[in-house]
Amino acid sequence: MAREEKSLTLDELQNITRIQKRYLSAIEEGNYDILPGKFYTRAFIKQFAEAVDLEPEELFEDYKNEIPLAYEDDLPEQLSRVQTRNTISRRSSKLIEVFPKILITVFVIALVVLIWFLVVKYGNFGARQPETDPNKTVEIQESEDIPSPDQQNSEDEGGEENVDEETPPEDVKPQQEITVEGVSGGTTTYVLTNAEKFEVMVKAVSANTWLVVTNNQEKVFQAGIELENGETETYDLSDESEAKIRVGNSAAAEIYVNDEKIEFESDKIVQDIIIKFEQAE
Repeated sequence: MAREEKSLTLDELQNITRIQKRYLSAIEEGNYDILPGKFYTRAFIKQFAEAVDLEPEELFEDYKNEIPLAYEDDLPEQLSRVQTRNTISRRSSKLIEVFPKILITVFVIALVVLIWFLVVKYGNFGARQPETDPNKTVEIQESEDIPSPDQQNSEDEGGEENVDEETPPEDVKPQQEITVEGVSGGTTTYVLTNAEKFEVMVKAVSANTWLVVTNNQEKVFQAGIELENGETETYDLSDESEAKIRVGNSAAAEIYVNDEKIEFESDKIVQDIIIKFEQAE
């Protein structure tokens, strides 16, 4: 057996593939009836084969009469290793790299402002005041151009009223919007706008459910995981422009985008959710 030749236990293989041990054992025994839906069977077998250095396509050809065909479209050809939700996103790593530079810049700006304040406040402290002769008489002559009080009042009454300038309103940051672009069969397409991040959480709320998470480039973030009732899985997709979530037993699942719950038709056993992310400029 290929697994035993590689000296792998079922527990170790479960940690590598993120497929439950009872499903791995069923694949080895050829007992495909207990797998969670026929559309997961080929994905599980392919991931199992890659983990023990076997060619999946050769297995599919040799056992094509035993391995059931999926009801839905086959999963993407290129399956990558499962990424855990604890992986630090590239955006967070970049923020950690530039944080010291931002801190230094803020400190320099604060120092410049402090120096400017001190110069403005105390710059004339030592300036020499003009000398005045206390015995010198100052003559004040009235100017003919200065209007009398009666003239001043008359001009004030006939003048235009002062109009307060309107203060322009502050820019209000728009809230994120999730709109339905279209529904086709078992697929619902949404568009996410005015959002700084793209984070998806799937939660099993009343029974077990299964899910597969990919992007529009057929990159797999999650392949064939089963969520037990009450469990959640979260994925940071901020660097992706589109994500596809395939949910099995969709009536038992809830999907949240940036903590906002989205509504979809839950009367289908298998539901495809496509979310397009339009990043804010």
